[in-house]
Amino acid sequence: MSDSHNQNMTHQQESHQQATLNLSIALLERPSVTPDDDGCQDILLARLEQAGFDCEFMYFGDRDKTGEHAEVKNLWARRGTADPVICFAGHTDVVPTGDVNNWTYPPFTPTIADGYLWARGAADMKTGIAAFTIAAERFVANHPKHNGSIAFLITSDEEGPSINGTVKVIETLEARNEKITYCLVGEPSSTDTLGDIIKNGRRGSLGAMLTVTGKQGHVAYPHLASNPIHAATSALAELTAATWDAGNDYFPATSLQISNINSGTGATNVIPETLEVIFNFRFSTETTEDELKAKTHAIFDKYFKDSKASYDIHWKLSGQPFLTPEGKLVSACQQAIKAVTDVDATLSTSGGTSDGRFIAPTGAQVVELGVRNATIHQVDEKVEVDDLGKLAQIYEGILENLLLD
Repeated sequence: MSDSHNQNMTHQQESHQQATLNLSIALLERPSVTPDDDGCQDILLARLEQAGFDCEFMYFGDRDKTGEHAEVKNLWARRGTADPVICFAGHTDVVPTGDVNNWTYPPFTPTIADGYLWARGAADMKTGIAAFTIAAERFVANHPKHNGSIAFLITSDEEGPSINGTVKVIETLEARNEKITYCLVGEPSSTDTLGDIIKNGRRGSLGAMLTVTGKQGHVAYPHLASNPIHAATSALAELTAATWDAGNDYFPATSLQISNINSGTGATNVIPETLEVIFNFRFSTETTEDELKAKTHAIFDKYFKDSKASYDIHWKLSGQPFLTPEGKLVSACQQAIKAVTDVDATLSTSGGTSDGRFIAPTGAQVVELGVRNATIHQVDEKVEVDDLGKLAQIYEGILENLLLD
């Protein structure tokens, strides 16, 4: 690169960085623990309206804010009416802080120290939202008559039940035939350096609660009882040893993990009546929810066919697997990352679920791209200050790659 090009890139990064840092701090000062947005979306709406976006709040859930499923505030903002629609998606809610005394700096007092911005939500993912916003503002200022449309889908229900957030907004958009073409989720995808990883898909998540029911009794008289732990042992062993698929070029093999086992009365001389086991599949596109259920039931049916105990499984599907293959969106992201950081981004489908699982089934191309994820959900969550301007510049470059001729 020429010296003049490098100087221009540095100037742009400095400009983007201060703007992104300022907005990040304004958002991080709000203790927006799920599902409370605490005014974060109001800050975004004011800025986006100034940039020419049509904005609306969408509320779903109980309005009295009591119970498990409190009212959730969501923001949908759009500039333009034409296709393609590139949507920035993210969440303003954060996970609880835990004991604030364990934090180096107060979690809702954003602090710059040692080259980092420290605060709950710094990595996951308020700085990503700030970078989205600055990128859109700068792009619109430079290209007020751009092609297509730019949209924002912001929820405060990503870290919680995820039932009154993005999924409900998407249902509303689908009902009025408002389609997203490209979606960029600002989750912290980077691992070692900014932009090294683009998540172009996610595994599906299928949870299960197994209940085995036997008959309580005295351990000295097992013939008068039915031990649910003994009844389930062989089935669980086969379940955990099973091969579900071999994965493919984009996904690792489907995996199963047992996360909880609970049984017993607390007494050492009592055979318990019930056993509860919680397990979860993270599955690839090589298998389906129905296939996993059928194979699991086949294993348990085999071992419980002649058993005095019985079993029941309660299933919960949290998300189907999705994949955005290499194409226009992936290429736009890779080119923008390379231009700003000189990093060659790698595609990955690793990690947990994200709200991309609600958007991909509409036909949208979906990727996740954000800051480093080394400290997400941890005490002393933080993000490199130097990455903020670069991320905003990457997002702006993606808009240019997709919306300019």
